[in-house]
Amino acid sequence: ISDFRGTFRSNMKSMEQELLCPVCKDIVKQPIVLPCLHSVCLMCASEVLVQSGYPQPELPPEPNSPASTPNTRSPRQMRRPMPKSDRVDRLLRSGSGTYPGRRRKEGPPLVMLFPCAPCGRDVELGERGLADCMRNLTLERIVERYRHTVSLGSVAVMCQFCKPPQALEATKGCADCRASFCNECFKLYHPWGTPRAQHEHVQPTLNFRPKVLTCPEHDQERLQFYCKSCQMLLCSLCKLRRIHTGHKIAPVTQAYQTLKDKITKELNFILSNQEMVMTQITQLENRQTMLDQALESSRQRRTEALANQVAEKRSLVEHAGLMAFTQELLKENDPSSFVHAARITHNRLAQSIESVQRFSLSADPSFRHFQLDVSRELKLLTDLNFIQAPLAPVIDTQRTLAYDQLFLCWRLPQDSTPAWHYSVEFRRRGVVPGGGRLEEVTGTCAVIDRLEMDSVYVLRVRGCNKAGFGEYSEEVYLHTPPAPVLNFYLDSRWGLHADRLVLSKEQRCARSVPGLSLLQAADRALTSCHLTADLLVGDVAITQGRHYWACSVEPGSYLVKVGVGLESKLQEWFHLPQDMASPRYDPDSGHDSGAEDSSDSPPPFSFLTMGMGKIYLPSSANSHHANANYRESGFTNGNGPSSPAGVTYPLPPRLGVCLDFEKGRVTFYDAHSLRPLWEGPVDCSAPVCPAFCFIGGGALQLQELVANRNANQTPVRRVTIQSRVTKLN
Repeated sequence: ISDFRGTFRSNMKSMEQELLCPVCKDIVKQPIVLPCLHSVCLMCASEVLVQSGYPQPELPPEPNSPASTPNTRSPRQMRRPMPKSDRVDRLLRSGSGTYPGRRRKEGPPLVMLFPCAPCGRDVELGERGLADCMRNLTLERIVERYRHTVSLGSVAVMCQFCKPPQALEATKGCADCRASFCNECFKLYHPWGTPRAQHEHVQPTLNFRPKVLTCPEHDQERLQFYCKSCQMLLCSLCKLRRIHTGHKIAPVTQAYQTLKDKITKELNFILSNQEMVMTQITQLENRQTMLDQALESSRQRRTEALANQVAEKRSLVEHAGLMAFTQELLKENDPSSFVHAARITHNRLAQSIESVQRFSLSADPSFRHFQLDVSRELKLLTDLNFIQAPLAPVIDTQRTLAYDQLFLCWRLPQDSTPAWHYSVEFRRRGVVPGGGRLEEVTGTCAVIDRLEMDSVYVLRVRGCNKAGFGEYSEEVYLHTPPAPVLNFYLDSRWGLHADRLVLSKEQRCARSVPGLSLLQAADRALTSCHLTADLLVGDVAITQGRHYWACSVEPGSYLVKVGVGLESKLQEWFHLPQDMASPRYDPDSGHDSGAEDSSDSPPPFSFLTMGMGKIYLPSSANSHHANANYRESGFTNGNGPSSPAGVTYPLPPRLGVCLDFEKGRVTFYDAHSLRPLWEGPVDCSAPVCPAFCFIGGGALQLQELVANRNANQTPVRRVTIQSRVTKLN
């Protein structure tokens, strides 16, 4: 048993290095945990901050000081050595400390920096300074067990309220008063029938501490949770803060068990590999012996070389050594004897003169010869070109579009390494990143289908090669159309005016060229302003459902009307063209104003007029909401005046049309952002066709389906992309 106790005390003694404060180099007292996880005495930390220029922090009372009177102060507190001022100065001058708060005109800094000696850097304490650092109760308990085992096992705890020199040995301790009492003093300070009589009794001790850790910001709140993301303890109030929203928070009991299991496994691993540790210690000791021998051998060689050089120089001093011998040599008068004996002296003198003129130490005090020259290896490593992951791709907004499907196109930066394949992630807005679908493609474009209508999708892409995946590109937002896309072509069966209208081979583009007929009517235009409207319709007739299509109008067009109308009325209008200056017809009104029908019936036509870089939005009760949305979207009426008859706005890059056949409503959109421009009624009692009307020169082009287009062909319109989500709201 005595051998066991001796071994135990020896082990406890060797543990003392772990219990020292890095500032005062004494066993820690009332330690606090810095944000870097190192522990330091509270008083030492306070003095270091004061030395750094911060104001004196308000410290809590000593744990072993139950009252404020001097005779109740702990004896250990009175004899505890204070941190050495020169050591504090060294900490502050070593580069690990800064000097905030030195300016007299400025107040205390918002964030305190503590120079941590073990870290060798400044540690940010926060705005509240040491008040944010919690006590290390576990370390206090270890220190108490250590002191009881090593040095204080036979030291009696004296009553802290007896007046010296009649102080008695303490028999009880009070956890609430945080003091030790003898029997008489305990009865005196804990009268029967008072609240103090209910205080908790403990064994007498010199170090009282709180029962549990409490939150430094919310007094008396227990730390019951642990934030894995921030790696800090939380109380029930701190858990509700916005800063911890979405963080992984677990009960402190769970974190306790997890960390305890990890430390137990690590301890068992080290203890089970003691032979390996001892082998490594032996190798280190052997290496230390070899280093000592090498240093001693080098020291001897250098000392010997320097001694020889000193002896040689001393021989050059007058009346000593070589000089005295040379003077005696010059007294020789026999020529042959002199020449025979003086040649070696001449050589030695010449060498001495050269050593005087080119003096250098024969031994270098540095250890440069022990350094390994790795310049060649460093150059070889520098010249190596390691494979790097691709850089973040750049989305090509000129080719990316959202129509019947999503078409995403991108490119790699010029200084990026090639990519073997790409990973495209797309999700609906509101879904967290990583929760969407992934598509693996080998090219630099991707087509995504099976999408929901009238939804905003967020897309991003990253490249991959042998080095792994690179960074994601910036996110882009694509808004899908509000209804299924209608695919149709421009109908040429109604006998186009070949001298004024020209269709492309694909029948998706049309251009109106003012020809000879308008030139011949120029003389009439000065008096009655008669102009002819050229009509184009789609080759489909809508009889049910909701449909959406888009087109783009050339900004330089004179007047172009885009809309829908009854197929029968459109044929009638084509075969019996109306005078555009006549008051009997106004295409923007949507119906023949001279008709005999009731004013409550929906009009057979519904058009919007565009021309000269502007779009005209008629004003009506049905379109008020859409016009308001368009004004709120950021478009302003720059040139055209606002009036009850309507307003003009800049021409959008693309115009979208959505027809609801069952409701008899047609809505026009800015297809670039899918914001509604104008909404109105239309007669859907019979088949309805898309219609286009040209007045003067102009051109338009229908939007091509993503499913039918060539991936390498540049689309005719830009993508519906918003740089921020707030722009889509």
